Amino acid sequence: MRLQGKKIVITGAGGISAAAARLAAAEGAHVFVISMNEQECRTLTDGIERSDYAVADLTAESQTVAAFETAKGHLGTVDGVFAVAGGSGRRHGDGPLDEMSLDAWLKTFQMNGDPMFLTAREAVRTMQDRGGSLVLVGSVLATSPVPTRFATHAYASVKGAAISLARTLASYYAPQGIRVNVVAPGLVATPMSARAAQDPDIMDYAAKKQPLAGGMIDPDDVARAALFLLSDDSSRITGQVLDVDGGWSVTEA
Repeated sequence: MRLQGKKIVITGAGGISAAAARLAAAEGAHVFVISMNEQECRTLTDGIERSDYAVADLTAESQTVAAFETAKGHLGTVDGVFAVAGGSGRRHGDGPLDEMSLDAWLKTFQMNGDPMFLTAREAVRTMQDRGGSLVLVGSVLATSPVPTRFATHAYASVKGAAISLARTLASYYAPQGIRVNVVAPGLVATPMSARAAQDPDIMDYAAKKQPLAGGMIDPDDVARAALFLLSDDSSRITGQVLDVDGGWSVTEA
């Protein structure tokens, strides 16, 4: 029960977000979910004690600010924020740089970078008086690329930005007791990876590249790492990247 009594905000309501919400509540946290998908929010929080939600497009500044105000109204204070919301830019044309349009680049950054910025800003604003923990989501693709199968250069770039943002925020806000870290997953079994899950070649590759998982990583594994960083067990850790990749970054497939 390392999160007993903690007030935790989680962005997104599926995949890693849903896993984190369920596990955080099981560890005693009061959970508040923010997502643009109301049905997912309702389904998730209906199954969790001490939880509530707000519907918001986290690429929209006014909606993000309002959602955090609602969260503070429900929780009273905020001890931790897990910023998960984002997604693949493939449908917008993300891919190899020489084949990518500016529109694809911008939309991928908007989908992932804008929620990261706005969520981080509102998290810091709510924590300035008492400290807290902010966890961003990166990706192994930012530091351990696989050019033949995962050449999504805009997505890798914005996830690299998550690392830079976390480190500079960690440095600046440490005197206020605010910690900022990153979890960087490998290939996780979420709705975002549905395309990969249907490709036998990629699944065979994942089994070799992520030997500790024997394939795709369970969202709970990523969530547990994030909850560690949100808990007091990591109270002396900030500005770090925790890879949850099943061996991806150290394995030759």
